[in-house]
Amino acid sequence: MKQKHILFDLDGTIVRSDLGITKGVQKSLEHFGIYEDLDDLKKFVGPPMVESYTNFYGFSLEQYKEALDVFHDYYRTVGIFECELYDGIEEMLDSLSKEYKLYLATSKPEREARRVIEHFGLDKYFTFVGGSDGDFNTKRATKTAVIEYVLETNKIMDRGFAIMVGDKSHDIVGAGNAGLKSIGVLYGYGGLEEFEGANYIVKNVEDLRDMFLC
Repeated sequence: MKQKHILFDLDGTIVRSDLGITKGVQKSLEHFGIYEDLDDLKKFVGPPMVESYTNFYGFSLEQYKEALDVFHDYYRTVGIFECELYDGIEEMLDSLSKEYKLYLATSKPEREARRVIEHFGLDKYFTFVGGSDGDFNTKRATKTAVIEYVLETNKIMDRGFAIMVGDKSHDIVGAGNAGLKSIGVLYGYGGLEEFEGANYIVKNVEDLRDMFLC
């Protein structure tokens, strides 16, 4: 592949993170008298949180802010580390980092993304970690904005040399909006129906690695 720069999503692409996120969301919804099973809240993993609370439950911006405070009471102390690497991820990143520049482009707040990456010792593989700009700021509230932020910060001018890897439609749409090709991964939280417009689709981490190194 001619790409020199690979942008990775985090939740559902690098780490399996639904347990900590769904527990935090569950507590935040219970604060409003809404009771949901954890499995029904996996839809919160990946997309921007403001989008999920408003689209799925019709929350106003004020309700979203209140819910996010409750979410973070749990997530920032416990839930953030209730996650695990997908099998083969570190080995893949190690191999790819010798041939490509790797970047993180996640809807998770940037400081939280750094904590996760550093917790697993993956920061040495990434040239740059990019995420959303905060809980209530909206400058980088979409995946498109996060991708643009990563590209612009790292002065990646020729977008034909960059590609986005992710597990949700937001990654595919964001990449297309930014002029990048994209790879949808089926081992995360999305399915084939999410990958309309993706240039490539892979089933597992091994296949993803082979796309770049074989």
